[in-house]
Amino acid sequence: MVNSRRLNYILRLLLVFMGMNTIWYVAHILVNHPMLPSPTGVYLAMGQLGGRELVLNVGYSLMRVFAGVLLALILGLLVGLLMGRSALWNKLLDPVVYLTYPVPKIALLPVVMLFFGLGETSKILMIMLILLFQIIISVRDGIKAIPASTYDVLTSIGARRVQQFWHVTLPGALSVILSTIRVSLGTAISVLFFTEIYGTEHGMGFFIMDAWLRLDYPQMYAGILLFSLVGFLLFLLVDVLDYRFMKWRR
Repeated sequence: MVNSRRLNYILRLLLVFMGMNTIWYVAHILVNHPMLPSPTGVYLAMGQLGGRELVLNVGYSLMRVFAGVLLALILGLLVGLLMGRSALWNKLLDPVVYLTYPVPKIALLPVVMLFFGLGETSKILMIMLILLFQIIISVRDGIKAIPASTYDVLTSIGARRVQQFWHVTLPGALSVILSTIRVSLGTAISVLFFTEIYGTEHGMGFFIMDAWLRLDYPQMYAGILLFSLVGFLLFLLVDVLDYRFMKWRR
């Protein structure tokens, strides 16, 4: 049954991939301009990329995403847990979160770069800011949604606070964390593209803009496809984590 579902999922992905390439090829014929190369030309350009160049650009982008997500998870889990389990801290921090959350994070890019420079720190911080507030709110709401009777049952059988956290609080928070990351990854990758334009010589954003400035359109589209592949793999990773740790939801 599981293998059949996986096969159906792979077949659907292949059908969508073939459909997108067909539309792309038709658009290439209609436009008839070098700015829109054929899918074959782009895949050939992708195959001509040097292994070292490919590893460096994709590796740097993945490192920045993972570092930003990890920072957001650590801070978001701590603050969300504090707000979800303590009415006092929720009253104190709730106005702060709600006043800062609506601020468009991409607008903070110049400010972050002024304070932290054009290096890795500013790029990682921007990704962290994109995810942080959503994780805080999701964790807080997820923990608040856990019935108090669940903790009472565990207390009555002698479970310690650490056991309550591990068996009830963390699964409740993890569920909403994974959902939030899944929704926010697209925005985080978009922000990563903008941050990689400045002050770096590696990363998929830099690679795409460099190809664009050189009018090397096949390589530019190859970079866009690789960037999309990175995002797709990250989405798959979240799905794998959801499947591995959220068995109780099925």
